[in-house]
Amino acid sequence: MKPATAAVSIGLAAAGLSWLARAAWGVPSAVGAGRGAIRPYAAGSAHYSDRKFHNTAASSAVAAGEQASIGVAMLTRGRSGRPERPVPLATPLAPAEAGDLAVTWFGHSSVVVEIDGYRVLTDPVWSRRVSPSQVVGPARLHPVPVAAEALPQVDAIVISHDHYDHLDRDTVATLTSTQSAPFVVPVGVGAHLRRWKVPEDRIVELDWNDDVSIGSLTLTCLEARHFSGRSLVRDTTQWASWSIVGPSHRAFFGGDTGYTDAFVGIGERLGPFDVTMLPVGAYDDRWRDIHMNPEEAARAHADLQGGDPSAGVVVPVHWATFNLAFHPWSEPVERLLTAAEDARISVAVPMPGQRVDLSRTLPNRRWWSGAVS
Repeated sequence: MKPATAAVSIGLAAAGLSWLARAAWGVPSAVGAGRGAIRPYAAGSAHYSDRKFHNTAASSAVAAGEQASIGVAMLTRGRSGRPERPVPLATPLAPAEAGDLAVTWFGHSSVVVEIDGYRVLTDPVWSRRVSPSQVVGPARLHPVPVAAEALPQVDAIVISHDHYDHLDRDTVATLTSTQSAPFVVPVGVGAHLRRWKVPEDRIVELDWNDDVSIGSLTLTCLEARHFSGRSLVRDTTQWASWSIVGPSHRAFFGGDTGYTDAFVGIGERLGPFDVTMLPVGAYDDRWRDIHMNPEEAARAHADLQGGDPSAGVVVPVHWATFNLAFHPWSEPVERLLTAAEDARISVAVPMPGQRVDLSRTLPNRRWWSGAVS
């Protein structure tokens, strides 16, 4: 081999090793707790057996025989699922005192809910990528509207499950130092927080149908139809939806879930809800058990209202921020609006960063249209 060629080969090899080192940096910590650390907390759950959690209805994360087709689709999707132009952002406005009923959507499933003078933050993810590595993995389609350090003080931080797009180590670290609120999480998820040095007195772990009071609020851990896991080992921690009930108002946070008949019982027991925050994106027939499509989200909203779809407002989440499926970027919200009109459901679609006071006229601007045409 000629000296020049050898030098190029050595340089490329060094660059490759450098890239691999950067990609792997911090991964073991970001993955979180292992099965052994989680099991002591999970084993007492009635939904835990054979060393994992289970849905009440038979469910599969991916339909049998579809893994290969998903791989091909991932390699050939190109820019499908991405906006054509920059996604517009709103400047977050946080009043000095929390309102009676308002939501500020920061993208994906990250929301600050104001309810009866309290603030609850859901599934906070501020990192650029939803991955154990900050070099590879799904990246943001729009910037965060505000730094996590600039968030108003909240009264609770609620986590739906431990997937990377809902539980982010770096965001947890920031909130541990800038906030004093407890992390209210499903059974087993606390093990990740303990590994990341969250103080024990700020971790509240609940199983389905357990609740905790924070001031005048009651937060109830509720059934969802999904799965969990931050590595090749799945379902070692519980997944959940949540109700947030105050003296005068009720909110429901779906987190990430497929459609389930459990929504009917939740609506009968804890509804009707003034606002439901339901996932509408990242759906596909190949994993329909564990991700709702927009029409199913409209059906879930009606279930949660005791069968009256005209009660309350649905705020769509789990769309627009990360490209996790194969549908067009704005399709989830367009399909939801069509289904909602047919079912007489009120919908509020905040721009990332926008605060919506649900006691006032709901926004009707189709802000997303400018990003796709």
